[in-house]
Amino acid sequence: MARRPLPRILSSGSASITRSREIARTAADSATDVLHPLITIVRGLRLLAVSGRQKWVATPKERRGPKLFLAAACLLAVALVPYGPILALITVMGAAAWKGRERTPVKTGPDEAESTRLRALYEALVPYFSVADDPEPLFAHGGDWEKAFSGYAFDGDGRLTRLQVSYPAYFTDGEAAARARIEQLLHTKSGRGREYHFAWDEEANRLVMTVLGPLSTSVAAQRFVTAPGETVLGFTDPDAVRRTVPVRDGDTTVDAAPVVWRTGNRSTEPHLLAVGQPGSGTTTLIRSVALQALQQGDVLVVDGSGTGEYGALVGRTGVLAVESGLGGALATLEWAAHETERRLIFANRARQGGHPLPEDIKRPLWILLDRPGVLGHLAAADGRPDPQELLQVPLRHGRAAGVTVVLADQFDALETLGETVRTHTRARVVLGPASPEQITAVLGAEPNITPPAEVPAGRGYARLGTGPVLRLQVPATPDPYDEDASESHRQAVLDVLPERPGDERPDDAPAAVDAHDDRDTTEVPVAVEAVPTGQLAKAKAAIAEG
Repeated sequence: MARRPLPRILSSGSASITRSREIARTAADSATDVLHPLITIVRGLRLLAVSGRQKWVATPKERRGPKLFLAAACLLAVALVPYGPILALITVMGAAAWKGRERTPVKTGPDEAESTRLRALYEALVPYFSVADDPEPLFAHGGDWEKAFSGYAFDGDGRLTRLQVSYPAYFTDGEAAARARIEQLLHTKSGRGREYHFAWDEEANRLVMTVLGPLSTSVAAQRFVTAPGETVLGFTDPDAVRRTVPVRDGDTTVDAAPVVWRTGNRSTEPHLLAVGQPGSGTTTLIRSVALQALQQGDVLVVDGSGTGEYGALVGRTGVLAVESGLGGALATLEWAAHETERRLIFANRARQGGHPLPEDIKRPLWILLDRPGVLGHLAAADGRPDPQELLQVPLRHGRAAGVTVVLADQFDALETLGETVRTHTRARVVLGPASPEQITAVLGAEPNITPPAEVPAGRGYARLGTGPVLRLQVPATPDPYDEDASESHRQAVLDVLPERPGDERPDDAPAAVDAHDDRDTTEVPVAVEAVPTGQLAKAKAAIAEG
């Protein structure tokens, strides 16, 4: 049977049909553009009618009569006023145009990509938040993630910035290992390279994950607004503490949230221990503490590393000694132990006699020891006592005697720290990259923040006594003689340093001249020892003879 050919209109008219469709679509678009004002007004009239009808239905029956009478009176008044109907028509058209205008649609939920990400998070949490015999599981494969995630927020790149998770009551949220698994999973699925804060509400069975922003690294050394006995260790998140202080951040002044460490005879954390990796900023922290302590007290510095990081403090007012050698360090610490005992004796006599404390006892004494593990190794090789043994008296009785001890060392030297140091240094700081296990071992509490792999110098965590673990950024306090450091930060340290007794600036000399002289100092001794006097000199002589 021969095939019948297709009609001409079907075989050769496809191009004409396509052109006709394009012409019709263009005509429709043009008509829409021309009639757009009319369409807007009609849409507005419809919305006004719907709104009027809803208000009329919501009006009680006993009030409908007065409303009708008021409307009729208004219409009569409009009709009697010259040009009233025209003005009324223009008003109605304007209201309809405003009501019917096209508005930007308000986003009421996640888009497709965000829904996909939330769905993936929900499915990943199912094995941890579900059991086989749960009759109505909140988490189940293929379940409704909207019931489990009651709140969420995304940034401009489509990554999660906040997530509120509701979990079943039978989840073991009281176990640290169970919480750590959930935090690690959310951290991995939400994106690495950021810091996440996890707030567990065990009573409401709710977990809130929040992405933390970076802390400012441009705050340099300066005179902070603090009370006597308060030391600013660094700055943290604004919602983590209840206090702010004005600080200079570059060329502007901002309110920052400080981590304030309180010392003195009423302090519950009278001594500080800082631990970190090489280059993490522990020396910067000690230098920052020294600059603040010199405002109202005396300072003894023992540099166990012997790198000359504290050379700028030599001979300054209030700096009793800066030691780098083993012999000088032992003599200085022995004098500090005797000074602590002397302060205790005189303070006890004054209290028993009902007299005020002597001025030399009320002035705080700070013992700053950097890298005691190195000195302990040298002392063991030379057959001398460990310097940490000389710290027992200042650590045990320093609070009552006005003596504060600050130690800084690295993670590999933690095992060399004595029991007295571990017991009495209740203020703890961890700087630099560290694992959650290392942070917990130093601070004594598990951080509820995921530590990132890379952090700037001076960045870490702090815990004062039994308080919470706080993020910390130490103020930029470099060695003012370090040419590799920022010039502005070096100058900030020079501005805070006290004057040397023999280098007082004359009244008619400008401040810039003195600062220029300090910056031009190029030769800095590595093993620095200030010239001691009194009992400190006698202690050094005894050590040398022995």
